[in-house]
Amino acid sequence: MSARTALGNLLARTRRRALLDALAQLLPVPLALAALLWRWPGGWAAAAVATAGLVAVIAVALRRRRHFDRNWLVQQLDAARSDLDDSSGLLLADDAALSPLQRLQRDRLEQRLRDRPAPDLRPSWSTGAIVPAWLALAATCLVVALWPAARPAIVDAPPAASAAAAVEAPQLLSQSLQLQPPAYTGVASSTTQTLEAEAPVGSTLRWRLRYAPQPRAVDLVFHDGRRIALQREGGHWTAALALQASTLYRVVPAGVAGAESAPLYRLDAVPDLPPRVRVLAPERGLTLLAPSQRDWLLQFEALDDYGVSTRARLLLTRTEGTGENIRFQEHVRVLQGRGDARSRRFELRLRPADFGLQRGEDLVARLEVLDNRAPQPQLARSASVILRWPPEPVLGAEGLDGLARQVLPAYFRSQRQIIIDAEALLAERPQLAADEFERRSDLIGVDQRLLRLRYGQFLGEESEGGRAPPTSDLPTSDLPTSDAPAADDAQAHDAPHDDGHDHAAEGAAPAAGFGNVGDVLEAFGHTHDIAEAATLLDPQTRETLRKALGEMWQSELHLRQAAPGEALPYAYRALELIKQVQQAERIYLQRVGTQLPPVDESRRLGGDRSGLRNRALPALAAEEADAALAAAWQSLGTTGVDTLPATLDALERWTGAQRDRLDDPLAWVAAIDALRQDPGCADCRATLRGLVWSALPRPAGAFGRRTDADAAGRYLDALHAAREAP
Repeated sequence: MSARTALGNLLARTRRRALLDALAQLLPVPLALAALLWRWPGGWAAAAVATAGLVAVIAVALRRRRHFDRNWLVQQLDAARSDLDDSSGLLLADDAALSPLQRLQRDRLEQRLRDRPAPDLRPSWSTGAIVPAWLALAATCLVVALWPAARPAIVDAPPAASAAAAVEAPQLLSQSLQLQPPAYTGVASSTTQTLEAEAPVGSTLRWRLRYAPQPRAVDLVFHDGRRIALQREGGHWTAALALQASTLYRVVPAGVAGAESAPLYRLDAVPDLPPRVRVLAPERGLTLLAPSQRDWLLQFEALDDYGVSTRARLLLTRTEGTGENIRFQEHVRVLQGRGDARSRRFELRLRPADFGLQRGEDLVARLEVLDNRAPQPQLARSASVILRWPPEPVLGAEGLDGLARQVLPAYFRSQRQIIIDAEALLAERPQLAADEFERRSDLIGVDQRLLRLRYGQFLGEESEGGRAPPTSDLPTSDLPTSDAPAADDAQAHDAPHDDGHDHAAEGAAPAAGFGNVGDVLEAFGHTHDIAEAATLLDPQTRETLRKALGEMWQSELHLRQAAPGEALPYAYRALELIKQVQQAERIYLQRVGTQLPPVDESRRLGGDRSGLRNRALPALAAEEADAALAAAWQSLGTTGVDTLPATLDALERWTGAQRDRLDDPLAWVAAIDALRQDPGCADCRATLRGLVWSALPRPAGAFGRRTDADAAGRYLDALHAAREAP
């Protein structure tokens, strides 16, 4: 016999053994069902079940038999015989498909099989399953044969009453709740035998209930009014739900009295919190670059309840320039995290020279991390850390120079916005009506006026300026721009006006000759721009700022006349002058010392308490209690049930309105429902009353009055008595 024929016979015996083993294991099941059905419902049901069972058993057995094919035989031979050189497939291959070298190898394998035949690869009999199955079949047949025949019962009750009594209420025999968290959490699925559970948001819940006798329908009724109908699968009722928020529900089977008032079960949805990013290095938010420092170490730690992504983005921002000329450059670096998925560390050593950092500039870094939530991950950013290269210090400053401060006033940041608004208005002019264009231009002019007045404070000004001289034959554009008044303000100055300063009376003759600048300002203007009123700026800076005010006034004039195009040149020149003022960056502050009130030495350590008395402390304002809560607290304290429904309805409305204020609104819903279902339950009433008490505002704390003879007073009195004693 050739090796090919021997291997074919071995494969046939193996497949036959597998078929017989499967039939021996599975045949007792349909036979037992057929025996039971033959004893009670009748022979036709037993025949149908036996036929269907036999067909199913044969199908399963044939499927198991197909598992043992040529590939299986080759794998088993290679695993059992190492001398076959993992070439057993050549023994079953066709001659035409083999090369000369493969035929030579096949001859060698056949010779080895003739010397030592192939092992018996048939699977062993499954006695551990076959014997119990046939014993159970024999026991079932014995019970069926010995079970007494049913006899019709003779009752005196009417047929309708007998049928009603025969119907029993469905009873819950078993229950289970399967929890399948989302895959990204890494939490394994679990099954609990209770109907309450706590699971991550997005988990899939599957109910599996079994009743006897079977009800017509089973529903899950939630506290917010939703209903989910369970589906019957064989002898069980099943349903599935994706848990998105915490909720309460009850199981309501049809035909069960009081099912609508059954206890509520609670499902808690655990939210997926966003990741938390902590800065490990540097330890401080602001780091000054040392002269010998060449790199900057950054270390971050990202924590999350279910894990963070392995990659994170480091956002770097470099500042260039100072004052209004600051520009920003953005850079992004991708970091690879190390460590556990729930606690990853990100580290990077930066070289400030790579970013072109210069003296007086900053390098700001912050880490951006994503967690593993699907489908939409959550993003978190760390606190910003700053690397600052300090500017050059001012050396050798003495006197007032030692009080120089680097200042960037907030007022130097608005002229650019006025220019941007004016240019935007010009771009939108074709789409705007004439009235709307004039209104918006006037509003920008108002902003320009406010900015001009703010800058005027640095020159000691308070308002628009003084009155125009009565004889002014110069055009408006030739007047001194820093004191040029607006039209509406000029009218206000023409009327009698008391500005709170000691100006000369109207009509008073000038004290000096014609052309004296000081006399002209004394008679017609406000002399605020004096050295004592504008000591923050040096004369050159004040002159530059005065020119900027003049350009602002001209810009305001054209904006008020609905001509933003003509106002832009003045606004640009004002911006350039402001930049020149800003580049000075030095103001001088008056050197002052600490001035404390003098101490009355005569009253120190004298023990004289005359004139001292107790002061009544003001009572703290108590927070007004909610009327619905106060009424519910009073009503729940009584044992009567007449007003209980109205109280519970009021509390239910209050809970729905104050849901965001409560720590656990579902506990309120459950307590109200429990007391509504059982008004006489003392524990339910106490639980709800405790929740109401926790929501009531705390009463204001009271202060105890201090006694007249306190400890210090008694001590001093004893000293006086000892001193006056002879």
